[in-house]
Formats: sequence, C-alpha cells, structure tokens
Amino acid sequence: MTNDTPYLFYQSRNPRPFLDHGEGIYLFDESGKRYIDGSSGAMVSNIGHSNPRVLAKMKAQMDKATFGYRLHFRTHPSEDLAAKTVAMCPKGLDRVFFVSGGSEAVESAVKLARQYALATGQGGRYKVISRFPSYHGCTFGALDLTGYEPLRAPFAPMMEGMPKITAPTTYLDRDNLTEDERGIRYAELLRERIEEAGPDTVLAFLMEPVGGASTGALVAPDSYYQRTREICDEYGVLLIYDEVMTGAGRTGTFLAAEHWGITPDIVALSKGFGAGYAPLGAIVASSRLVEPVLDAGGFQHGFTYAGNPLACAAGLAVLEELEDQNIIENAALMGALLKRRLEDLMAHFPFIGDVRGKGLLLAFELVADRGTMRPLAKELNAYTRLVEIAYDLGLIIYSRRTRGGLEGDHFLICPPLIITEPQIDELMELLEASLTRLADEIMPAASEFV
Repeated sequence: MTNDTPYLFYQSRNPRPFLDHGEGIYLFDESGKRYIDGSSGAMVSNIGHSNPRVLAKMKAQMDKATFGYRLHFRTHPSEDLAAKTVAMCPKGLDRVFFVSGGSEAVESAVKLARQYALATGQGGRYKVISRFPSYHGCTFGALDLTGYEPLRAPFAPMMEGMPKITAPTTYLDRDNLTEDERGIRYAELLRERIEEAGPDTVLAFLMEPVGGASTGALVAPDSYYQRTREICDEYGVLLIYDEVMTGAGRTGTFLAAEHWGITPDIVALSKGFGAGYAPLGAIVASSRLVEPVLDAGGFQHGFTYAGNPLACAAGLAVLEELEDQNIIENAALMGALLKRRLEDLMAHFPFIGDVRGKGLLLAFELVADRGTMRPLAKELNAYTRLVEIAYDLGLIIYSRRTRGGLEGDHFLICPPLIITEPQIDELMELLEASLTRLADEIMPAASEFV
C-alpha cells in the first residue's frame, strides 16, 4: 500500500519511483522500467541483487533465530563470519568486532585505538589525523574526521576539529616530480602534521586506501603507502584504513591494502561486506591492540545489533559467494576493461579531465580545461545534472563535488562485481548517451561563466 502523504522524509525533495525488485546488476521500478545499477547503490551491492544462495542462507537462519544479544549468547553465524573474515585478511589482522554500518565501523576503530592507548600508558594520545578531502561517516566522531565541507560545516562548532593533511591529489599537480616523488612529498605531510600537533598527542592516522565519495576513486602513487606506514611506525601512531568502500573485493583484492602489501593496525569494513543484504560492518584489528584493552576491563563500546545472527549469516554467505564464484578476480578483470572504456571517452568528450580508480571502484572527473584541470563553473551543477540524465536513461551513477565539496564534478562508476563484458557494453552505451546530452546542455551554458 502506498499514499502521497509525506510521512517519510529524505535528504532532499528529489522524488524517485518505488523499487519493485532487483536481479543481478539490474533494478526495476514498479512501472517495469529497468535500471543498470552502475554504482552498486552507494558502492554496496558487490555481489549483485537477489542472489538466491545468500537469500537461502538468510532464510535458514531466520528459521532458527533472528536476534541474540551478544552479552547473552554467542552465535555460530557471528563466530563463523569472524573466522572467515580473518582468513581473508592479511596476516596479523586476527580479531573482529561487528557493527551495523560504515560510520559505526570508523567510530569503533577510533575508540579501539584510544582505549589501546589508555591501556598501554599512552593516555596523552587522542588526536586522529585524516585527510582533506575525505569521507569517513556521518556520526559526530566520523564526521569530525571527514574532509567535506557541505557535510561538516553545519556541525563544526559541535566538534573537536581533528587535524588534517592534504589528500594525495597528484593528478592536479603541475611540477617536474615523478609520481613516486609526489607520493613521498604527500606522505611527508603526515610527518609534518605529527610534529606540529605534538608526537605524544597523536593517536592514529586514518585514510582511505582508494578514495571514496569525496575524492572520486583517488589512488595515490605506490610510494605513498609504504612511506605513510613507515612514518606511523616511527612515531608510534596507529594506521587505520577506512575500507568501508574498498573492502570485500571492490578493488580486485579482498582489502585494497593488499595492492601495496600494507597491513594496517585496524581496518574498518562495511558496505560490500554485507553487500546490501543486511546492515553489517566490522573492524578487524591485531590481537596486539585488542588483548591489552580486554585486560584493562574490556572494550567500552558497542551497538545493540552488533553481531546480529541474521546479519552475520548474510555476511558469511556474501564472503562465500566472493570465493566460490571467483567474484574478486572478476572485479579485477572487469575493472581493467571498464577503466579502459572510460579512458576511451576522453577522446570524445574534452571535458573529461581524469579517469582513475582500481578494480571496480572507478571514477571520472569533469573539467573546464584538461590542461590546467580547472573545474567547470559550479553554477552549472554538472555533478547533479549528469546523474539525472543518466537516471532518466536507466543508468544509476554516483556523484560528488571533487574539490572539498565546494566545486568540481566527479562521478563514481562502480557496478556490482559480478558484471560481465556484455553488461559493460550496456553500461557504456547509456553513459555515452548521457554525456552527449550533458555536452549539449553545458557547453553553450559554460560560456556564461568564463
């Protein structure tokens, strides 16, 4: 039953049709119109929609129990999912704590880090350095670590104001350095910020190994990852990877950290970890951190639905699908193909200034001048207009402002990891048609803002 009374309110007044059902990479509204889910929702639906094996395993758990509070019972789904997660992570990440979403995962990671510092006589450490731009969640703690002005500014007076360093946006740099040299230069900003903040006060460095919504699939030079790890070790600062978007196979490995041989101290997971089948997230950490906290009286933190058996049954089924169907390998293969196809668009659309990403976490950025990477006039609102054009044609993509949330236009192209080559052809046909329509609209209008 539906009605037109607006009891439910959303983030904006942009109405959408009612969803009817999903199949694989496709979603269908109640009129029967089909959409390619070119962004996996919000980079969530990694194994596609309505996977029958996952649904069957969820149904089996529903027939047994849908809730068991973790202070009252252990459950096999939560224990089994924890074991499976550890088995799929790099060696050294061997303890798991469950949550219900990405913001909760980031909050939990930071709270574990802080309680570890207290338990080991380092109570002066409380500052968490993150990057600008970045996105780490919408709860107050995670938002304070986020570098995206439209989301953070309204609440800034209510937050501590954690230190930031510039994200490694080397694609904007115009200098004579090599990419590796640029990577080192950006990494050394962390050292400078630690020294400025006071080394004994810095608790952790939080970063997205591949950028998410705020930087549009930003990948740093290879040299950046090892140097930031070394700097953290030098100063006794914990390295936290926010893999809420990148984890669970999105970049072509289970964790994006694996591309660079990095083992963070704590990893935050969500989104593709539950793949949209149930609200689910986790932090994965080393026993080196967890044991002192437990010895000091326990982890003073938790959520009602943490380790929910139904959600964990769904998560376990998702990880089994990733392995059994070789989905992570497919993400790497199809990601390379899709990235080449996106790069090909640059020859036809001069306002595409950059294509970037890893695996099936990909993005392209629109600019007014490819040589200088000057953004399009913000008054054009290209980042919202292309999304609407594509949606009208039956393609769902995801956009944000690139330059701190205030200007610039990037678009995430992140379909489910099960996508096939013929389906990439379908996606690209709709995307090219959308860009052609956008070009017809913005090119005449752009002259007004020169």
